[in-house]
Amino acid sequence: MSDAFKFLEEETFEQEVASGLTLVDFYADWCGPCRMLTPVLEEVAQEVKEATIAKIDIDKAQKTASTFQVTSIPTLVLFKDGKEVGRLVGLRDKETIKEFLQKGETA
Repeated sequence: MSDAFKFLEEETFEQEVASGLTLVDFYADWCGPCRMLTPVLEEVAQEVKEATIAKIDIDKAQKTASTFQVTSIPTLVLFKDGKEVGRLVGLRDKETIKEFLQKGETA
């Protein structure tokens, strides 16, 4: 796996997204589209410095996935200073994700 993102744990999730702009990929290792999204997110992480790109495994963080009502994966949830400001569900391309992040900066 890449060092382009942070891997979040259920115990520290809230403090990790508490400040700044954080895009969290809710994923699972067994999910094909999630695996296809990983290299896209690696590229986004290298190009977009104003946001933190993070991943959380829904199998290990079921409570967090439930709290944010993640019902299908991959789901990208954008947090600004701890509050959800948007989400994308399903496999998306790099440009769509970058535009989504830019909108989140102004949210």
